[in-house]
Order: sequence, then structure tokens, then C-alpha cells
Amino acid sequence: MNPKPAKRLLDILFSLTGLLILSPLFAVVALLIKLDGDGPVFFRQERVGKDFQPFRIYKFRTMHPSAENKGPLITVRGDARITKIGALLRKYKIDELPQLLNVLKGDMSFVGPRPEVKKYVRLFNSEYKKLLKIRPGITDPASIKYSDEERVLSQSGNWEEDYTKKILPEKIKLSLHYADNYNVITDLNLILKTIFKSSAG
Repeated sequence: MNPKPAKRLLDILFSLTGLLILSPLFAVVALLIKLDGDGPVFFRQERVGKDFQPFRIYKFRTMHPSAENKGPLITVRGDARITKIGALLRKYKIDELPQLLNVLKGDMSFVGPRPEVKKYVRLFNSEYKKLLKIRPGITDPASIKYSDEERVLSQSGNWEEDYTKKILPEKIKLSLHYADNYNVITDLNLILKTIFKSSAG
């Protein structure tokens, strides 16, 4: 059985359901972000999607306006660019919830390799040629294993070097294994694991 049609159908059903159920939370988070300071509610950034097609990923804004232009692409726990409410949103992965819109649009799937910026995709172009045959996702095995990535990198003397030479290669390896073996059952299992991890903080 080809898992692709079933995967897309579940993505549409789950993203619609999630957006409806979570709409009150979205409203509260939006209000908290506006009360915490100036700037937009949402953060949008270009990522590389399926078949290397660029798209804009949606997140709740957790950093001060224009922060991405004032430091590295990688953020770590304790980064001075992160707002007070942003730190809380990131701890419980609430900032990722607007990606339900990306899933509904078809830019992303619930489960799939996390989408990266062009800079890092170019470093591992051959691996991403295989990886990006499927839609990137909100979560995958690498996301679960490295759910505490920001804390780990905060202890590094060189965030970007450790990310590109240690963490990202391992994440790509895990994501490639997922891409070769995914099915509806494994996707549902990964979604449940992600919810448990996020709720545990």
C-alpha cells in the first residue's frame, strides 16, 4: 500500500482539527506576544521544502523584532534575543503550532524531516536530495531525540560549528532512516511521542 495518499489525508484532517481546537490558545498567545512588546505575532522564515522548493514557515514570534539579522541563525537557551514570553513558548514548543497552517497548505507534513534554511541544506546537498523527496514535517525521530537541542547548544563554545558538525549530521541520518521506512502507524506513534515530550517540557 502506498502510504503517501493516506499520509496527506491525515495531514489535512489533523491540521484542520488542530486549528479549530487550538484557536482559543492561538488568540491567547497572540495577545501575550503583543503585550510583551512591539512586533508581529508571527515569525516567517524561508525554508527548503519538498523537491527543494522554498516556502515560508510559520511560527509564533519568540524573539525581538529583526533578531534574525542581529545574530546567528541558530538560537540557544538563554539567547538575549528571545523575549520573556518567547522563552515560555519555546520551552513547551507552542511556538511551533502555527506550522499547522503549513501542513494544511501542503508545504509540510505532520511527520517528516525538519525543514532547514538554505545555508545548511547546501552543506549536505547530496543527503537532502534524498531527504527532500518527501515533505518536511513538524516532527520526526530526530526532533524527538534532540528535543532539548537549545539547552545542549547553550553549553557549547561554538554553537554553529557543533550544530553543523555534530548535531545536524546525526539528525539527517535519523531523518533518512525515517524517509525510507515511514508509514501511517509510525507517523501516529511519532505524533504521540512528540505530544508527550512537549507537555513534559
